[in-house]
Amino acid sequence: MSPFFFWLFSALMLIFGAAVVVNRNPVASALSLVVCFIGLAALFITLDAFFIGIIQVLVYAGAVMVLFLFIIMLLDLRAEERRRINFLAFAGGAAVAVIFFFQLYAVINHLAIARLPFPALPHAPTDDVHSVGLLLFGNYNLPFQVIGVLILVATIGVIVLSKRELR
Repeated sequence: MSPFFFWLFSALMLIFGAAVVVNRNPVASALSLVVCFIGLAALFITLDAFFIGIIQVLVYAGAVMVLFLFIIMLLDLRAEERRRINFLAFAGGAAVAVIFFFQLYAVINHLAIARLPFPALPHAPTDDVHSVGLLLFGNYNLPFQVIGVLILVATIGVIVLSKRELR
C-alpha cells in the first residue's frame, strides 16, 4: 500500500469521524458516517482485501446507513439545541487524550518490534468470494434464510408502528 493513500484515507476517516460527533444535525452526522465507512472500505481495498472492502460499502455504507436515515426520518429528529460547553469536562477530556498519546508514543519507542514495518500478506490460492459463498449457502443456509425472514418481519413491524392514525 502506498503511504500516501494510507494517510489520505486515514485522514478522511478521522475528519469525518469527528464530524459524526460534532454535527448537531443527525442527518449530516449520518452522512459523515457514510464517508467514514467509504474511507475504511478504501483502506481495505488498498490492502488487497477486496471482498471486505466491497462488503463494507454494500452492508455498512449502504444498508445500515439507509436504516439509520430511515430511523432518523421516522423519529423526526431535529438539530440539537445549543448548550454551554462545560470547560472543566473539556479540559479533563483533553488532558486524558494528551496523556494517552504520550503513553502510546513511549510504548512504541520502547518496543523495537513496534517500529518494524508490517510484513506483506501472502496471497491466498483460493478466491474469498467463492469460499464465503460456499460456506454461506452450504453450511449456513437455514440461518441465512431465518435472518432474512426476521428482517422482513421487523421491516413490516416498523411500517405498521410508524403508520399514523387518521382522525
